[in-house]
Amino acid sequence: MSVSAQEGSPATYHDEFSMVLGGPLFQLICKSRLGDAALHLLRRRVIFATMISWAPLLVLSLMGGHVGAPLKVPFVSDIEVHARFLLALPLLIIAELVVHQRTRPVVRHFIDRGLIPGAFRGRFNASIDSALRLRNSVTAEVALLVLVYAVGMIFIRPRYVALDEPTWYSMPDATGQHLTLAGSWYVYVSLPLFQFMLLRWYFRIFIWIRFLWHVSRIPLSLVPTHPDRVAGLGFLSHTPAAFAPLLAAHGVVLAGFIASQIFFHGMGLLDFKFELIAVVLFLLLLVLAPLLLFVPDLAAAKRIGLREYGTLAQKYVREFDSKWLRGGSPAGEPLLGSSDIQSLADMGNCFEFVRSIKILPVTREGLVALVVITLVPVAPLLLTMVPLDELLNRLLKVVL
Repeated sequence: MSVSAQEGSPATYHDEFSMVLGGPLFQLICKSRLGDAALHLLRRRVIFATMISWAPLLVLSLMGGHVGAPLKVPFVSDIEVHARFLLALPLLIIAELVVHQRTRPVVRHFIDRGLIPGAFRGRFNASIDSALRLRNSVTAEVALLVLVYAVGMIFIRPRYVALDEPTWYSMPDATGQHLTLAGSWYVYVSLPLFQFMLLRWYFRIFIWIRFLWHVSRIPLSLVPTHPDRVAGLGFLSHTPAAFAPLLAAHGVVLAGFIASQIFFHGMGLLDFKFELIAVVLFLLLLVLAPLLLFVPDLAAAKRIGLREYGTLAQKYVREFDSKWLRGGSPAGEPLLGSSDIQSLADMGNCFEFVRSIKILPVTREGLVALVVITLVPVAPLLLTMVPLDELLNRLLKVVL
């Protein structure tokens, strides 16, 4: 990534595109030697984020005697907090490297596969430039930070001082409930950091969707007979998997929340079935939305391809029929070994490729994998419903 691209100047080639390598926070990370332009030093960033978000909560809870004290919610038992800062936050950081490596080549594929006609190459480059400017926007990241703290002060802080029972983050006194030192760090530092990282990911996905929307408005040079069954856009079907760490992070947060409700409020896993369904659907829509943008192009390619290749096939089979069934073949020309038979089969294969075009470039296996990745963190909570030995016996019966 060149310096000019990082600062938001126009990209001169498609390799400049990345929805991760840019923005004020990225520049700060590079200058503080927590990362570089290739997103190396991943372990260093994960450790630093943990030391900022989770470690102070442990230290301050120890100082206040709230780690394992007989509280309604002692720090050591707050699964939601541990899940958020020890698992979900690192996954959000890991997702940066994975998304960068998996989505950056996608832009190059549009060029290498000849999908962008020469007359529209400037328009394609302008879409890249626009995405880079938005990614590098100082205003956007400041707005996200302001939003996090505004929402936190209006909605989140009152929630943590609303309980009448002592917890590691708030304690009652003569005037009501007040935040402990650990609770203050949690509300004013740890939680805003996590929320900012999460909102920043939503903003990046918005940039990705916006960029692909601009690309989908370009008259793409699709080939209906491409063997990937999506007219040459098959490479897009691999992009949702790039967001797997992001989906897993959401699953961890949801699992932590449900675990807290089960252990501290006596609720059951099935009480959250609608929340589980809603989160899965939301995340699937989030990562599949960019692919939905190409549905009209693929539907048009399939419709036009069926018409054009249907006309071509009709012409060929008429000539084949006239030659071999109506006496039109030259005298003495042998049927055995004739290339006309193979050509007829090839024509049928071409038409079958067109007929089987999928208008959504995603596989069923890919969808199932995304759902599984999201729900895996919730799976251990099944033990709150069924004992481990009984659960294993049920699984063995299903498998065997």
